[in-house]
Amino acid sequence: MKTILVLGGARSGKSRHAEALVTAEPGPWRYIATGRAWDDEMRSRIALHQAQRGAGWETFEAPLDLATALDGPEPALVDCLTLWLTNLILEERDIEQATETLLDALDRRSALTVLVGNEVGLGIVPENALARRFRDEAGLLHQKLALRAQRVLFVAAGCALEMK
Repeated sequence: MKTILVLGGARSGKSRHAEALVTAEPGPWRYIATGRAWDDEMRSRIALHQAQRGAGWETFEAPLDLATALDGPEPALVDCLTLWLTNLILEERDIEQATETLLDALDRRSALTVLVGNEVGLGIVPENALARRFRDEAGLLHQKLALRAQRVLFVAAGCALEMK
């Protein structure tokens, strides 16, 4: 099993870096999208990501069920964990159970899996309970995944720092 966790801030270059890691492997490649198009701005972001990826990618929409989307032999990219976490919170799902199911799916995979997440714990303490819960859940999720991953990278300004 080979799992790489790629963390970084908004517009840090983490998705582009993660895509390069996956496309270094023989294709086809599996792109697992967790985002939902709630508004025009998000639809534009999704369209831009799709256009930038190019040929060779098969896209799987998985706003909640990452484990099923990871079931396959292709190198896979999950983009992104924090949107997945947002979906779980909004749907009032059991985050601990969903995380365990994800970890089990990662353990079963033999192909490269690259997970992208937004590091949200570097700023000030959020002013409301929901934002604080999200920040805390994201930090806990990333810690659990970092323990399982063979590599952990932090991306800022398009540069990747090897953390593990």
